Amino acid sequence: MNRAKDLLKSELKRKGVTYAKLAEKLAAMDIHETERNLNNKIIRRGFSVAFFLGCLAGIEVTDLRL
Repeated sequence: MNRAKDLLKSELKRKGVTYAKLAEKLAAMDIHETERNLNNKIIRRGFSVAFFLGCLAGIEVTDLRL
């Protein structure tokens, strides 16, 4: 899960998306998370694959290098 956290954080940084902006993008996809909840989930690595994929879709990641 540490790898997933690192991948998600690097993609957010690469796309220039803050947690606040991610919350907006997820809300548009009917996934409701606050900026604080996103920060807590990502810091503590407590998220599901569905959440991870939703975040990637929200920030329009189409290619992910492992």
